[in-house]
Amino acid sequence: MIDNKKVLFSGMQATGCLTLGNYLGALQNWVKLSDEYECFYSVVDLHSITVRQDPAEFRQKAKNLLALYIAAGLDPEKNCIYYQSHVSGHAELAWILNCFTYMGELNRMTQFKDKSAKHADNINAGLFTYPVLMAADILLYQTDVVPVGIDQLQHLELTRDIAQRFNSIYGDVFTIPEPFIGKTGAKIMSLQDPLKKMSKSDENPNASIFLTDDRDTIIRKFKRAVTDSEAMIKHREEQPGVSNLIEIYSACTGKSFEEVEKEFDGKGYGDFKLAVGETVADMLTPLQTRHAEILKDKAYLDGIVKKNAEKAQYFSNKTLRKVQKKVGFNEKVR
Repeated sequence: MIDNKKVLFSGMQATGCLTLGNYLGALQNWVKLSDEYECFYSVVDLHSITVRQDPAEFRQKAKNLLALYIAAGLDPEKNCIYYQSHVSGHAELAWILNCFTYMGELNRMTQFKDKSAKHADNINAGLFTYPVLMAADILLYQTDVVPVGIDQLQHLELTRDIAQRFNSIYGDVFTIPEPFIGKTGAKIMSLQDPLKKMSKSDENPNASIFLTDDRDTIIRKFKRAVTDSEAMIKHREEQPGVSNLIEIYSACTGKSFEEVEKEFDGKGYGDFKLAVGETVADMLTPLQTRHAEILKDKAYLDGIVKKNAEKAQYFSNKTLRKVQKKVGFNEKVR
């Protein structure tokens, strides 16, 4: 708890560009949670280097992501928005927690298996211990709640196991985090394969809408979206492509699925796809404008980075010093 508010932590990797799915499924919810919780939102750049990065591109991607957080509506005065690599406690705590995590637990992590298959030429130790760094991210701020999707629940369960194991040895050191699975927040699927999630790493450029795509690109991608041959605009399991478009339109307009179906009753897929594309483009225009303004204002962005890194460092140090003392490290002479 900080100032009588529960603590919330989340973050995104500084690789690729955020998609419409990231925005509707996560970022919009983060903004809604800002008033209720003391929020730490990290650009998790330490996690990103399990895959080789071009240094100059990587720096720019991280900056773009931090600016997108703010452009999406996260107030840097209300939320702690920072680069993970600027707070040394993440890596320091991760090492300590490595020593309280069992090999068998890490062997069971499905994401390690998935990523190893994708990057067979670079199966490094960081990829294997990635979930421990994630645990450190969360436990460092005595986090109460973590917004997670179903695919991240396994990592959060491991975080809870590590925290409980440490607490059972050394007493009440870590807050045991709970998952926060929001009631709102659409799960946006690929425009080319509606049975899989929209991803910023999809090899098909037409599969994902990126937050920085221009208007023409957005509309063109929606026009190419996979539907079916039934020629009905209905939200049902038998029509995953059309259902995905209905969910996107619903999330952008606030209309129910039934209202969307009624609005486009008797119309063809071409009209529907165009309407969805234009609606998404209209919604993203203010975000894109604000994002460009933030990136141009170097002094503003640098000020946010410095101030929030100091805030994150302050709170992380409180936990780290407690942990270091518990395991028996000598205190620094101040």
